[in-house]
Amino acid sequence: MTTYCEAAQENPHHKTYHDRHYGFPIRSDADLFERLILEINQAGLSWLTILKKQENFRTAYRGFEIDRVAAFTEKDRTRLLGDPGIIRNRLKVDAAIHNARVLQGLIRDHGSFADWLDLHHPLPKEAWVKLFKKHFKFTGGEIVGEFLMSIGYLPGAHHEHCPVYQKIAKLNPPWMATIRR
Repeated sequence: MTTYCEAAQENPHHKTYHDRHYGFPIRSDADLFERLILEINQAGLSWLTILKKQENFRTAYRGFEIDRVAAFTEKDRTRLLGDPGIIRNRLKVDAAIHNARVLQGLIRDHGSFADWLDLHHPLPKEAWVKLFKKHFKFTGGEIVGEFLMSIGYLPGAHHEHCPVYQKIAKLNPPWMATIRR
């Protein structure tokens, strides 16, 4: 079975994401929100489709500035649903706007999205999924699992023999604490 680490070498979009982003710890609210929106939009599609549209998403969602997306109106929703550069799915667009509003509250109460994640870490994937479903829209098991793996909260983004694994391990991502116990 081919792993993502091996498959990533075959496509420049995958290689860049694999080598520089996938599994690396993220602390910035905008970067975390971006990754969540991209993971939500990937549901039912290939990750390559999302990677190719990533800049379009960044433009459409105003740089993933949480306050700007949370303030989106019906006019913005219509604009997003008509934008051929992104995924034009009503449920995914509505989830992005709703989730930005949820994040505003979590950031207000906890300081940052990363601080909120840290407050609950470590949890098994099933508990994370339950927590995310309590707060966010369009966050099923695969989306939550990939989101948390892609930002360093769950292990599994890279196998131990992947050169990127060692780079990430040196950054001490949150999942490392669970294997050091």
